[in-house]
Amino acid sequence: MSFSINYDKQPLKFFKQQDKHIAKRIMDKIDGALPDNPVPHNAKSLVGQHNCFRIRIGDYRVLYRIDYENNKVVVFKVDKKPRVYD
Repeated sequence: MSFSINYDKQPLKFFKQQDKHIAKRIMDKIDGALPDNPVPHNAKSLVGQHNCFRIRIGDYRVLYRIDYENNKVVVFKVDKKPRVYD
């Protein structure tokens, strides 16, 4: 089963503000890992939120939600660790 990857406004804005190689590295990791396995071994569940996880990519954190009914992964926040949980 393959999941489609969707991005909210914040991640798209974040990628536009970053250097191209950083944005490409993060997006390649997301697009490479999450469609086939939305909960990889390094994913952590977010406390207090249902079907929400985070993965670490270097100094950056990617927060996403899984919609199992529609086979979607929605990336809703990408940022460095101190700011991502605000």
